[in-house]
Amino acid sequence: MKKELKLPKPVETYIRAINARDTDAFQSSFAPDAVVKDVGREFCGIVEIKEWASQEIFAVHVTLEVMDVTERDGQTIVTVKIDGTFDRTGLPDPLLMNHCFTVADDKISALTCRLAGEEAKR
Repeated sequence: MKKELKLPKPVETYIRAINARDTDAFQSSFAPDAVVKDVGREFCGIVEIKEWASQEIFAVHVTLEVMDVTERDGQTIVTVKIDGTFDRTGLPDPLLMNHCFTVADDKISALTCRLAGEEAKR
């Protein structure tokens, strides 16, 4: 039997918003001064995050399937299987990524996205 995966509310909103293609709900899950680090690139503030999501998530119909959730060092780390219409050249199949969330005041204040297993290589 699969364990129940408990997500902080803004993280749950983030995942549901992506899967429902709800850009307003997506944006509402972030603090105004949040920072997103996505595979070596950094996006600061809600305007840059919205632009990133528009191109990298919503334009290519990304969906996220939650595979695992862990809490470590004040972060919620969600391992997701990613699907969508993006270019898969050079990407593993299945594409598993860790989304490392820092939540403050019921909003995502920081998010780091990396291929699953990469934090061990730091």
